[in-house]
Amino acid sequence: MAAHHEPSHRDARTAEDPKDEQLTCFRAAPEHDALTTDQGVRVDDTDNALRAGTRGPTLLEDFHNREKITHFDHERIPERVVHARGAGAYGYFEPYASLSEYTCADFLAEAGRRTPVFVRFSTVQGPRGSADTVRDVRGFATKFYTREGNYDLVGNNMPVFFIQDAVKFPDFVHAVKMEPQHEMPTGGSAHDTFWDFASLQPETTHMLMWLMSDRAIPRSFRMMQGFGVHTFRFVTADGRGTFVKFHWKPLLGVHSLVWDEAQIAAGRDPDFNRRDLWEAIEAGSYPEWELGVQLVPEEDEFSFDFDLLDATKIIPEEQVPVRPVGRLVLNRNPQNFFAETEQVAFHTANVVPGIDFTNDPLLQGRNFSYLDTQLIRLGGPNFSQIPVNRPLADVNHNHRDGYGQQIIHPGTNYFPNSLGGGCPAHAGAGGGPGVFRHYAERVEGQKIRERSPSFQDHYSQAALFWNSMAEWERRHIVEAFRFELGKVESGPVRERMVGNLTHVNGDLAAAVADGLGLPAPEAEAGITAASSPALSQENLRGENAARTRKLAVLVAAGTDAGQVASVRERLTDSGVLVEVLAAKDGEVPAAGGGTVKVDRALPTMASVLYDAVLVPDGAEAVNALAAEPAAVRFVEEAYRHGKPLAVLGEATRLLTAAKLPGDVVLGEAAAEYGILTANGTAAPGELADALVQALEQHRFPYRPGLLN
Repeated sequence: MAAHHEPSHRDARTAEDPKDEQLTCFRAAPEHDALTTDQGVRVDDTDNALRAGTRGPTLLEDFHNREKITHFDHERIPERVVHARGAGAYGYFEPYASLSEYTCADFLAEAGRRTPVFVRFSTVQGPRGSADTVRDVRGFATKFYTREGNYDLVGNNMPVFFIQDAVKFPDFVHAVKMEPQHEMPTGGSAHDTFWDFASLQPETTHMLMWLMSDRAIPRSFRMMQGFGVHTFRFVTADGRGTFVKFHWKPLLGVHSLVWDEAQIAAGRDPDFNRRDLWEAIEAGSYPEWELGVQLVPEEDEFSFDFDLLDATKIIPEEQVPVRPVGRLVLNRNPQNFFAETEQVAFHTANVVPGIDFTNDPLLQGRNFSYLDTQLIRLGGPNFSQIPVNRPLADVNHNHRDGYGQQIIHPGTNYFPNSLGGGCPAHAGAGGGPGVFRHYAERVEGQKIRERSPSFQDHYSQAALFWNSMAEWERRHIVEAFRFELGKVESGPVRERMVGNLTHVNGDLAAAVADGLGLPAPEAEAGITAASSPALSQENLRGENAARTRKLAVLVAAGTDAGQVASVRERLTDSGVLVEVLAAKDGEVPAAGGGTVKVDRALPTMASVLYDAVLVPDGAEAVNALAAEPAAVRFVEEAYRHGKPLAVLGEATRLLTAAKLPGDVVLGEAAAEYGILTANGTAAPGELADALVQALEQHRFPYRPGLLN
């Protein structure tokens, strides 16, 4: 009765540098490394097709040529309908303590036991070729390779969703996707069909508030929260249930881009978030999140003024605190994007003993949709045999044949049987450790297409979100609504959407209307004044938040090399990534002799790719930088996007060249706005410490002259 389980390449990685192996093969391929066909036949030439004479026709009998071209012709698979653009990484999850009081899930039963994981982050709307920094929801899906089978926690970076019932999911996706007549816009929701749908579906309002906030343009996957969205159920070994909501909290804090910055980054580096994740892991700065849960006893199911099964609602943390239960660390990049990140298949119904569903109508539909999608995307029912999807637990069943079958199954393929010794057999009617048993819940009612009245409040939590925002966050939300609705050509759609916002907040609706040139709508009375501080990014800054932040140092001939070296050393010790930029690659001569090594050329970079900017002292260097448009733009954009700016000695003249408000950047309150100035004799350590503190604050959103 031994299970057939092929070893995964996850368990067969070596510490050798693959680049060395490639060079060895290139220089002289030994027999075991020689190029072969799919059948293992060694090939002597893959640069020239078989032909009749040096200039004659290609011959059909060239089986290597045909095989090579056929593979190329078929190497693309259908991309995901949603979440097509993604990035992934391997790592592990470990609990802080046993949760056996609430669940019999084995991977949560023992403190410190590490469970391997694969995590995929993604955008929702755009195709694979779209940019990372568009305004969109981000997927946060985690595959746990537990000892009891694979568990997939498939979530987003926002805790709610647009719709309450999965039957509306095709309508929502059709509306938010590119418009069918011209396939535009790519990667965004700023168009008529989406806002037409949203304005006619009031249940979208709460999610729209999140989407129009800075949560929709994260600085990094590593600085992004994740949520299970739905209410799930923990189940103990004796069948007791507890409602549970899942939260991922990044240790670096929750931080975002600003909209102007996000748009520029999409052009400068459309892979901005992908690259950030890859480079951090390669550098050994492993991203880390804390898993938290909100636990609700079953007897308290109806204790809230909203329905726990409504995926457009959160449980405010003031009502049910988030309990930290473990940590997630990503420490290894994939070896092959297609084989792993593209072929990984998540499914909300991939659960293990101890975790079960609720009657959330959106979750119930997702449990059907994910599996159905993988069947066509990955070519058939055997996608679970792809290495990245393969469980570490033994697999033993009577499934047979089909596209992509990798396993040679001997013996019988039915149950019950006697010829195969009755194998594989049931785990036992009474269950036992490691056996999945559905939560026993009494269900009764008439067959009816009707939603519960408890799902009908669509505005209270949208108002709660607005009330919880800092002033700068509210300003960004208003600007986002103005931008998105400003792209809508239909006047009635704009008016209807602004009308919906009156149910959230009168000031919000009036500000959006003013930006669209519409008359101020009449505000609705009786809107909730409740707030939840846990929803504001201003309260989610994390620990050691300067670690892995990127600082650009602008230099030219005549730069003070000592300042550059001293500040770089101190900041590097604090985990800040420092890069020196100049007009050209190579080196620049330093003041008083010597040189400063250049890491990047200014024309290839932009301030949106960094978190802060430093300009060292040196009159000659400052003169050159002030005459360099790319350097001036670098400083101006960093100021406009609220990033820390440090200028030493003569470098303060670059602030004037960038036409920044003089009374702000050189006044007594400059440090409050993240503008750090010092004379040429300032201690590098003090400056470095001030930069670290400024980077930990992330942005200075109250500077005069900011775009948003």
